[in-house]
Amino acid sequence: MSAYWIAHVTIHDLEQYKQYMALAPLAFEKYGAKFLARGGESIILEGPVYQRQVVIEFVDMATAQACYHSEEYTKARAARQGCAEVMISIVEGLL
Repeated sequence: MSAYWIAHVTIHDLEQYKQYMALAPLAFEKYGAKFLARGGESIILEGPVYQRQVVIEFVDMATAQACYHSEEYTKARAARQGCAEVMISIVEGLL
């Protein structure tokens, strides 16, 4: 059953965040991630306001978690430390 990362991001230092953007795709490619939404126009109806909303599909929950905890994504997270506010959830799909 598919699983999805749902990420909310506000970037404070784009130059530093570019390091994350260079590293993160290595993990996403390795784990077969498919981007369904990636920072386009959004309307926040409730809760904190973030600049970008991202939805990434994985084949299953185990793969989504493995991607997050991978060496590749751990390096990407370290690169964005202190330059962005990020909230990431993983949710299992219905079908």
